[in-house]
Amino acid sequence: MSVQRILGIDPGLRVTGFGVIEKQGAQLIYVASGCIKSNADQALPERIASIFSGIREVVSTYAPTQAAVEKVFVNVNPQATLLLGQARGAAIAALVSGGLPVAEYTALQLKQAVVGHGKAAKEQVQHMVVRLLSLPGTPSADAADALACAICHAHAGQGTGVLQTTGRRIRGGRVIG
Repeated sequence: MSVQRILGIDPGLRVTGFGVIEKQGAQLIYVASGCIKSNADQALPERIASIFSGIREVVSTYAPTQAAVEKVFVNVNPQATLLLGQARGAAIAALVSGGLPVAEYTALQLKQAVVGHGKAAKEQVQHMVVRLLSLPGTPSADAADALACAICHAHAGQGTGVLQTTGRRIRGGRVIG
């Protein structure tokens, strides 16, 4: 039985969540999770550098074989979307420079994979991450989102970055029977 070690990333300029799980057959095993925080008093380039180096350190420490990153959605505030995109780019660059294949998932896909529906609240995602990984406590919202990203990737099949849809239809962004 092959073991996959998956690193999930929930990118953010202030806080970037990370979560590492192992997939052994159908079993998911928690390895680690946490947050990489950038200093709001620093200039943007230094904040981007801290995200990059923080993710490189996580990759070096936990040696994942695959990575999954949450896709950016468009906010009402274009400036916030741009900043989030830059943080996400730093995360992806760190993963790729570490030699990892990177898959991307929307928030809808993450919530469907973990909770069962795309409109789930953050608290529901946290609760299901605790249950799916048999955690003794509740991770922070950012770490839980990163773990959800890793879980979504584990459920997505052969690391394709797309939910398996063979023989199924997609309606309204949801995979149906």
